[in-house]
Amino acid sequence: MLNEKIINALNGQLNKELYSAYLYLSMSANSTFIGLKGFANWFMVQYQEEMVHAMKIYTYINDQGAKVKLKSVEEPPSDFESPLDMFEKTLEHEKFITKSINELADLVLGEKDHATYMFLQWFINEQIEEESNDVDIINKLRLIGNDGNGLLMLDKELALRVFVPPAQTQQAGSTGGTAP
Repeated sequence: MLNEKIINALNGQLNKELYSAYLYLSMSANSTFIGLKGFANWFMVQYQEEMVHAMKIYTYINDQGAKVKLKSVEEPPSDFESPLDMFEKTLEHEKFITKSINELADLVLGEKDHATYMFLQWFINEQIEEESNDVDIINKLRLIGNDGNGLLMLDKELALRVFVPPAQTQQAGSTGGTAP
């Protein structure tokens, strides 16, 4: 059974995950607008992943017999200086999410809620991958600089990314539910 502190913190993290999805949807739209459809695809896949993250938390709260409380989702930025700017903002945002998840893990351990701590392990591991992917693309963008051919090659590479739902979200149960 979740206590009120943990319920509030999980609902707060749910809101952050929804904002993350909204942010990446905005970046996808911006990428489409500037003619980088591969970048748009990469951010659309990121949007889909963030929605899975949000639904994992949503399902966990419900499965624990607690109440989901949806909050307003802040408007994300819609204008970016460059593809590099988008990915630098992506990395900054993912570091914020990592910090938030770590604080949530600290809270649940302090409250001796080991079940929720185990649930959060998936998110902790996921954040390692999120930040690593962003750093890789930032490094490529810095190498490319102002080379239009390099940018188009990276755009083609990013167009190949495909959304694959994590195995846990394809099964019913307290760790995944039926996320889209």
